[in-house]
Amino acid sequence: MNTPTRRLYILVTLLFAVLVFATSWWTVARPESLRDNPQNRRALLQEQRIHRGTIRAADGTVLARSVRGPDDTWTRRYTAADEAVSQVIGYSYTSLGRAGLERSRNADLIGETNELESLVDQVLGREPVGYDVITSIDVDAQRVALEQLAGRKGSVVALEPDTGRVRVMASVPGFDANDVRNPRAYRRLNRDPDSPLFNRATQASYAPGSTFKVVTAAAALDTGRYTPDTIVNGDSPKVISGVPLENSGNRSWGDITLTTALTNSVNTVFAQIGEDLGKATMATYMTRFGFYAKPPLDYPGDQMLASGEYNRGRLLDPESDLIDVGRMAIGQDKLQVTPLQMATVAAVVANDGVRVAPRLTERIVDPDGRVVERIEPQEEQRVMSRRSARELGEMMENVVREGTGTAAALQGISVAGKTGTAEKDPATDLNQPWFIAYAPADDPKIAIAVTIESSIGGQGGTVAAPVAKAVLEALLGEEAAG
Repeated sequence: MNTPTRRLYILVTLLFAVLVFATSWWTVARPESLRDNPQNRRALLQEQRIHRGTIRAADGTVLARSVRGPDDTWTRRYTAADEAVSQVIGYSYTSLGRAGLERSRNADLIGETNELESLVDQVLGREPVGYDVITSIDVDAQRVALEQLAGRKGSVVALEPDTGRVRVMASVPGFDANDVRNPRAYRRLNRDPDSPLFNRATQASYAPGSTFKVVTAAAALDTGRYTPDTIVNGDSPKVISGVPLENSGNRSWGDITLTTALTNSVNTVFAQIGEDLGKATMATYMTRFGFYAKPPLDYPGDQMLASGEYNRGRLLDPESDLIDVGRMAIGQDKLQVTPLQMATVAAVVANDGVRVAPRLTERIVDPDGRVVERIEPQEEQRVMSRRSARELGEMMENVVREGTGTAAALQGISVAGKTGTAEKDPATDLNQPWFIAYAPADDPKIAIAVTIESSIGGQGGTVAAPVAKAVLEALLGEEAAG
C-alpha cells in the first residue's frame, strides 16, 4: 500500500470511528436528551403508538391515562387531574412535548425501562405498553390546599420528613391539562399574566421573610455558639451593615433568650446572629439544607429553581461580597426561595437534622401489576446534630403555642412552626405571608410550607398558618381530629 492510499485509509477509518462514537454517544449515553428535545418530533410520533402507562395518586386514583386515537395511535386524558394536580402531572402531547412527571418519568411510562421486553414485543408483534407510575400525592389533601388558597396565587408543599414522599404540591393558578392539547388554549395559557403553567412550588422565587430564621437558628445552635437560653439584645432599631434595622412595630425587646426571639420573630436578634456567625458559616448550613442547588426531586430540571441569594437573576456565590449577611439571616436582602425548599427546611428539623431527598414517585408497576421498582428514601445529608434539631424543634413548638403561629395549633396535636411576612410594598402594606411547620411535633409525620403571593396587610400567622392547619388536618386524619 503506497503512502497516499495509506493516508486515505487512515482518514476514512478515523472518520468512521468518529461517526460510530457520535452515534453511540447520542443513542446510548444521552438518549434522554434526544427524547426530551421538544424539536424531536420523530420520537414523539413513535411514542404515539405506545399505550402509555397510567399515572396514579397514592390511593390508586387515576390521574392520567391513554385512550385510543386514530390509526393505532394513543392520546392522553387527564381524568382526575383538572387543576388539582396539573402542575405535578404536567402533560404529554405530540404537538407540545412533555412537562411535569409526564416528562421526568417518560422512560417508565413508555416502557423503556426494560429494553429486552420491548424487543420481544416487537419481534412477536405485540402492542407496546408502558409501565404505570404510582405517585405519593394525596388528592384529597391537594384539593384542601387549593380550597384554602381560594384562588389566591401561591403554593402549598407538604412532605414526609423521614421518607421525602411529597403528599401535596399545590400551585395556584393551575390549568386543566386536557385543554393544553388545543394549540389556541395553550397559547392563551402561555400568555396569561398569572402564569398558570408555572409551578410556583418548584419554580417561583420568593423572599422567605422570617421563616428563614429557622435556618439561622439551626446554624447558631449547631455551631455551639448559642443555646436556646442564650441572652441576646433585642432592642430596635439596630445598625446592621451600616443601616438601621427595626423590629416589627419598632418594638424594643431588651435582653431576651434565643427562644423568646424566635417565638416573637425578633429581627434585630437574628440579624446580629447572622453577622456574628458570618457568611462562611451561614453558607455551610444553607448548602446543607439544600440551598444553592436544584432540589433532588424526580421532576424536570428546567421546572425547578435553586434557592439562594440572587442578583439580577443570577445565583450568587454564597460568600459573595454582595450579600448582606445580617439581613439575609432574617430572610431579607436578595434571598429568593421556593416553597419546596422551605418545606425541606421544616422537614430537616422534624427528621432530627437529616435531609432526605423529596420524591413524587412511590413505585413503578408493569402491565401485569408487578412492582418493577420501588422508590426508596434517599438520605442526602446530615444538616445538624440530633440535639440541635430537637432544641430547635422545641423552640418552634413555642412559636405555635404562644408566639406568632398560634393560628396553626391543632387540637390534641403539638405543632412546631415558624411564621414569615415578606414586605413587597410597604407603601401599600402589600405583604407575602409564609408559614412552615411540622406535626405532630413529638412524632413528626408531615412537614409543610405555605405562601400566598400578595396580601394587603396579611401576616404569616394570620393568613398562611390557617392554610397549613387545614392541610395538616387533612393529612393527619383521625389523629388530628383526635
